[in-house]
Amino acid sequence: MDESCDLSGWKISHPARPGAPEGRDVPEVRPVPIGPIAVGGGRPVVIAGPCAVESRAQTLEIAEAVREAGGDMLRGGAFKPRTSPYSFQGLGEKGLEILAEVRERTGLPIVTEVMDPRLVGLVSRYADVLQVGSRNMQNFPLLVEVGRSGKPVLLKRGWSATVEEWLGAAEYIAAEGNLRILLCERGIRTFASRDGCRNTLDLTVIGLLRRRTFLPVLVDPSHATGDAALVPAASRAALAAGADGLIIEVIGATTDRAEIHCDGRQGIRPAVLRELVAAARATPRDCRGVTR
Repeated sequence: MDESCDLSGWKISHPARPGAPEGRDVPEVRPVPIGPIAVGGGRPVVIAGPCAVESRAQTLEIAEAVREAGGDMLRGGAFKPRTSPYSFQGLGEKGLEILAEVRERTGLPIVTEVMDPRLVGLVSRYADVLQVGSRNMQNFPLLVEVGRSGKPVLLKRGWSATVEEWLGAAEYIAAEGNLRILLCERGIRTFASRDGCRNTLDLTVIGLLRRRTFLPVLVDPSHATGDAALVPAASRAALAAGADGLIIEVIGATTDRAEIHCDGRQGIRPAVLRELVAAARATPRDCRGVTR
């Protein structure tokens, strides 16, 4: 645990005292440094990239577009959890090697998913941030291992997870001495799911988390909506609600969506990404991440 940080007695999950005055007894956001970037430091960050690393050329094209758009980090899956075992599962270590090469060429820190406790060491050698996906939010052996890695961890909310369950998962990571945790809201499954949207994006949870934890909160509008046309509005709404950043899927400027192995329908084009990065830069925060 970072002993230089004064947590003032707060744990990851700390309910406000009953009857506490409005705006009091609330922890300030504790920024998580990732290279020169401070997530939760007052400027919303934008993490963007392909759903999956499908080839070197595809990943490099998108990474260069992310850098040119002003994005802060590159996302990309080398290991992909899929509903069907016959779907594209990612390139594995070859995908990690591609991500490492792309980082060398663009300077963008890498965010990539780890699915198995046995792979934490391998993925940690390549990644700057370890992502724990929605399906693995309560994979407790995995949470323990990413906590022990010491790497920043992006912890996505489970499909149907309550806030208590989500923060409890974060506590597993923190209990290993790792407070470099980013929470990520990516939509939850409700009765309205599939009625025009893949999931229901719960933006009210940002304000609730502000009262419960010092961890930065990101929003994933791509998995929440499942539709590139809906991502811009969801992104702007997340910024207005006080999110500390966005994690967005991007495809090539001229790529045929039908040729993408994984989630081609929800990836936005680089031109749209540039607009969203500009919107993020124009959204100042106070010390608690609330929109001024």
